[in-house]
Amino acid sequence: MTPGLDIAFFGSSLVSAYWNGAATYYRGIIHALARRGHRVTFYEPDAYDRQIHRDIADPDWARVFVYKPTEEGAWQALADGANADVIVKASGVGVFDELLEAAVPQIKRTDAVSIYWDVDAPATLGRIAADADDPMRKLIPEYDLVLTYGGGQPVIEAFRKLGARECIPVYNAVDPETHHPVAPDPRFDADLGFLGNRLPDRETRVERFFLETAALRPDLHFLLGGNGWQDKPMPGNVDYLGHIYTRDHNTFNCTPRAVLNVNRDSMAKNGWSPATRIFEAAGAGACLISDWWLGIEDFLEPEREVLVAHSAEEVAAHLDGLTREKARTMGEAARRRVLAEHTYSRRAEQVESILEGFDAARTAELAVRTSTVSTSGTDHVSGSGFGPPA
Repeated sequence: MTPGLDIAFFGSSLVSAYWNGAATYYRGIIHALARRGHRVTFYEPDAYDRQIHRDIADPDWARVFVYKPTEEGAWQALADGANADVIVKASGVGVFDELLEAAVPQIKRTDAVSIYWDVDAPATLGRIAADADDPMRKLIPEYDLVLTYGGGQPVIEAFRKLGARECIPVYNAVDPETHHPVAPDPRFDADLGFLGNRLPDRETRVERFFLETAALRPDLHFLLGGNGWQDKPMPGNVDYLGHIYTRDHNTFNCTPRAVLNVNRDSMAKNGWSPATRIFEAAGAGACLISDWWLGIEDFLEPEREVLVAHSAEEVAAHLDGLTREKARTMGEAARRRVLAEHTYSRRAEQVESILEGFDAARTAELAVRTSTVSTSGTDHVSGSGFGPPA
């Protein structure tokens, strides 16, 4: 892939992780693409108080275009990005998603690439399956590529059945410059920490794997970070910290004896959907306990690089047998694994390879079509007529 592609990326937010779990993923992928010579503009709406709760200033490795959360604002962003070589519409922008999803394949240049990049594929597929009139059902075939940040073969097959030309997972990973070991901080001293926003398809699993574990071990200390838990009943040995800014994630991961990962229902059921928190924790050298999900062993080796649990009782049993030395050894093993196999530099290489493969396939297809046209002597191209309202 020739360096220097202009990439327009429509997503929830690059500069704020506030109610935005995809921020780490976006930053890692886009920063790594910038290191490889590509120019990325990230288009994000000024919505959900994210600009008030920024974690980072506009980075020097991406241009950030913040637009008003209105139809006019969305069209202004689309107009600004229409001439890019690659135009990405990520799922879950949260403002005018249907407009953006319909517009992106239509506004791109004929030689550009349109990508639907799903950061919550199980939820998207579940929504489409439940609604025969979901607009995305007809739009998926309009995109040149579908990329997802998880899901494995079940998600690939589901998108292909919906008409995707190609669907490829580009998994979460770690940026060693962002997530790395740091000194412990007394603020986060605990036996087990969990960091995650309160979401409908995660809450029951958090109750099961975190809060029930705390109830089983009243002599241990537990920390809960993330948005939305303030009115949640919880055992007295759980301290709720509220939103944890990304600048404190390394400290949060490095201080407790262990940290817990809890997948959302849909991701656990589909499998092969490692959350960003897994790689953040492993990158910091934390000892990680995770709920079980299909495919976890493809990312970290159970009992050597991660402790896996099917219940609160198993989480409690892991804590019972976990010394600080064992926790440190396991965290170091996990960090070695992710630095070797699961960095965003590797993911950026994968994205380049995907684009190269698509470009080669399109060149071959055009050659065949040109040959057919020259033989038949006819060709017809019509405009889409797609655009903002007059």
